[in-house]
Amino acid sequence: NEGNEYFKEKDYGRAVAAYSEGLRRRCGDAELDAVLLTNRAAAHFHLGNYRSALNDAIQAKKLKPAHLKAIIRGALCHMELKNFVEAIAWCEEGLQIDSTEKKLVEMRAKADKLKLEGTFLGTQTDFSTRRKCQGGAVMGTDLLCERNIKLVLEPSDEEEEVSDGLAEISLDGFHSGSATGAKVHLDADGNLSWPVLFLYPEHEQTDFTMAFHENSRFIDHLMVMFAELPPWDLEKKYLPNNLELYFEDEEREEMYEVNPEHTLLQVLQHERYFVKAGTPTVLVFAKRSPFSKKYFSGKKVHRL
Repeated sequence: NEGNEYFKEKDYGRAVAAYSEGLRRRCGDAELDAVLLTNRAAAHFHLGNYRSALNDAIQAKKLKPAHLKAIIRGALCHMELKNFVEAIAWCEEGLQIDSTEKKLVEMRAKADKLKLEGTFLGTQTDFSTRRKCQGGAVMGTDLLCERNIKLVLEPSDEEEEVSDGLAEISLDGFHSGSATGAKVHLDADGNLSWPVLFLYPEHEQTDFTMAFHENSRFIDHLMVMFAELPPWDLEKKYLPNNLELYFEDEEREEMYEVNPEHTLLQVLQHERYFVKAGTPTVLVFAKRSPFSKKYFSGKKVHRL
């Protein structure tokens, strides 16, 4: 109930925390757990954490295979993640339960069209739009200049071929999902909220937050994102206080550690941080893990 109240208030971070607390009680009622997971998936979805939302939808469907809301949510996540084949499969599964469900009928048609055309969903922010940003049509450079934020706007030819939306990011061969369609938002108080991509190189996973307020701290987001252990963290290492954050200076091929207590704005203002394709990116590692030691071997790393 507490989670539902937060959800109605659009306080999705607290909603995730409340639903997570409900799941921790392990009530043994599969029906209730399926509802909690589906609701948490919806909250994660609104935060832009599509993989976390999808994981919750999958778990909810395992507990209650005919739970239509979980199936709809899972299909929506696959759409956002550009997994159109999987989205179609989820839609068909849901339509077997209710062949008249309007959302599934429409989504099924849209996914089929996008799959056939080989296009990306919702490419609202293309390179030409981002060039307009430079001129102030969407986001004036004065807002960035006064914040001392450095934005890399021009894509390479290779990036242009990858997508007509925000380009994919490659780090040592690890490709993230494309953050297509994400935009920087300016609120009524003159503050910016950014789409932010979290990369987990050890597990080749990503999280994508659609609206990270510039004055929010990284630790606050980590507390929400890892309120529950992700299903891929079999060793249970990815706990909020057991994580290290870094960004890469590609020009110098150097790594910089990020203080989780710092706000997004503080990180963006770092003299060597350059925002590529309109999407700030950070790498996340478990502290003192063998993988991170190997990953940083031979690289210059600026520690806190």
